[in-house]
Amino acid sequence: MTDTQSQKTNPFDAVPIEVTVSVGRARPLIRDLLNMGENAVLTLDKRIEDPVDLYVCDQLVARGLLEEMEGDQAGQLAVRLTEIADLQNGIG
Repeated sequence: MTDTQSQKTNPFDAVPIEVTVSVGRARPLIRDLLNMGENAVLTLDKRIEDPVDLYVCDQLVARGLLEEMEGDQAGQLAVRLTEIADLQNGIG
């Protein structure tokens, strides 16, 4: 048996998943939210340098820091992972 045959590929390796990045929360009153218009500012509970949370299917899987890409992808947002969850015990 060759090395290629002994290394079975997992059929799920090519299945994309959606990762949601939570940068913060806000708790406005409904009347304030309804009165917001274009260019209104909704203040979040985090600062720009605070860690963001990464979720898959509402399960917290990691934390990281927001970064701006450079080079060909300049201006694109990215997350540098700083903490990976133990899926058995969550993030401690």
